[in-house]
Amino acid sequence: MSETYDLIIRGGEVVNHAGRGLSDVGVRAGKIVAIGDLSQASAGEVFDAKGLAVLPGVIDTQVHFREPGLEWKEDLESGSRAAVLGGVVAVFEMPNTEPTTTDPDALADKLVRAKGRMHCDHAFYVGGTHENAVFLGELERLPGCCGIKVFMGASTGSLLVQDDAGIEQVLRHVNRRAAFHSEDEYRLAERRPLARTGDWTSHEEVRDAASALESTHRLVRIAKALGKRIHVLHVTTAEEMIFLAANKDVASVEVTPQHLTLTAPEAYERLKGYAQMNPPIRNKYHQDGLWDALAAGVADVLGSDHAPHTKEEKARPYPASPSGMPGVQTLVPVMLTHVANGRLTLERFVDLTSHGANRLFGMADKGRLAVGNDADFTIVDLKARRTIKHEDMASRVGWTPFDGFEATGWPMATIIRGRVVMRDDEVIAPHLGEPVRFSETLGG
Repeated sequence: MSETYDLIIRGGEVVNHAGRGLSDVGVRAGKIVAIGDLSQASAGEVFDAKGLAVLPGVIDTQVHFREPGLEWKEDLESGSRAAVLGGVVAVFEMPNTEPTTTDPDALADKLVRAKGRMHCDHAFYVGGTHENAVFLGELERLPGCCGIKVFMGASTGSLLVQDDAGIEQVLRHVNRRAAFHSEDEYRLAERRPLARTGDWTSHEEVRDAASALESTHRLVRIAKALGKRIHVLHVTTAEEMIFLAANKDVASVEVTPQHLTLTAPEAYERLKGYAQMNPPIRNKYHQDGLWDALAAGVADVLGSDHAPHTKEEKARPYPASPSGMPGVQTLVPVMLTHVANGRLTLERFVDLTSHGANRLFGMADKGRLAVGNDADFTIVDLKARRTIKHEDMASRVGWTPFDGFEATGWPMATIIRGRVVMRDDEVIAPHLGEPVRFSETLGG
C-alpha cells in the first residue's frame, strides 16, 4: 500500500544539508516526514515544483514591525504580509516600539497582538536596558522571546546602553546569545555637528566607520572577559569583519542585503532619505570587505533590518529625516540576484537565511529542510526576471530602496508548517503565524 501524506512537494530541486538534487518532500501534521522519490505516494495536496528550487524556509532575524505605538509606519499584520510575499516563513521582531519591549507584560502584549493577525511565524526580542539588566536572565527565557537586543548607539527609539558598565551588566545576566547594534554613542555625539543640512552624503561621515569599529572592539572585549555569546547586527565595515573573524568564539555576524547592494555616495545622491539607515550605507571599499567576509564564512546570517518610515518622514531634509528602510519583502529577490550574478552560491544563501538562524539561536524545529523539522519552505524560480516596484510592496509605507531593481530569482510560494501561505504573489492562507520555539527555553 502506498504512503499517504498531507502535502507532497513534487519534482523540485531541493537545496539542503545534503546538497542540491531533484527530490520530492512529504509532509504530515506540519512536519517533514520524507525526502526522496515519492512518485508512488498520494497526498491530500500536491505542489508541483517542477522547474523550481525548494529551499528551507527563509528566516529574517531582524525586523522592526513598529507595533505597538508606531502603526502608521507598519504593524504586525502588514509587516508579516510583506514577509510571506517575500518568501519569509519566520521573523524576529525588534523591541524599539512604544512602549518598548522591556518587561514580561510588553512581550506578552506583542504575542497577543500577533495571534490571529501575523501571517508568518514570529519571535520577539526583549530590549536590554540599565534598568532591567538584572532581570534579563528571566526575560530571555519567556515563551516567544528570541533573545536580548541592546543598542550601544542611539537609533530609532529610546533604547540605549552606551557605557561599558551597562554592557557588562547586561552580559552578566544573560545566558543566550545577545544581539547588539554596535555603534559608539560617545563618538556619534561628538560627530553629529558634521551633519550638513539636506545632504544625505554626510550621514556616513557622522556615523563613520570608526564609530562602528570602536564599539565592536569594546563589545568583544567585554564578551570575552565574561565568556558570553554576542551577535553583532548589520556589520558595515571591512575592518570590523577582519576583527570579528579573529573572535568567532564569542561573536556571530549579521549582514544586510542593503549594505551588500547599495553604495555611497551614489545611493544617497539617487535615493536621498530613502538611503538613510543606521549603520549607514558605506562606500565600495567597505562593501567589498563585506563580500570578502561573506565568501570567507565570517558572516553567519542575513537580516533585512526592515525598518519602515513614511515617505513624508523620509522627505524631511537631512538630518531631520529618520533612519531605516523596508526590506523584508525584497531580501530574497535581491540576494537571489547576487546568486544569479555569481556573487554567492545558492547553498551559501540557504546557509545565511535558514541554517545560520537555526545554529545561532537554537531554533527547536526550524531552519533545516530535514525530516522531523517544521515543513517550512521557500520555493523560488531562479530564472524568473521581475522588476521590484514601490507599488508592489505590502509594507504600510509603500516604498522600497530597490524600486526599479531588475531581479533574477523570485519567491513563488511560502509554505509554513505544511500550509501554502503565499503562492504566485498572493496570500492565500492568512493569519496562520505562531510563536517560534527555541531549544534553550523549551521548559520556559
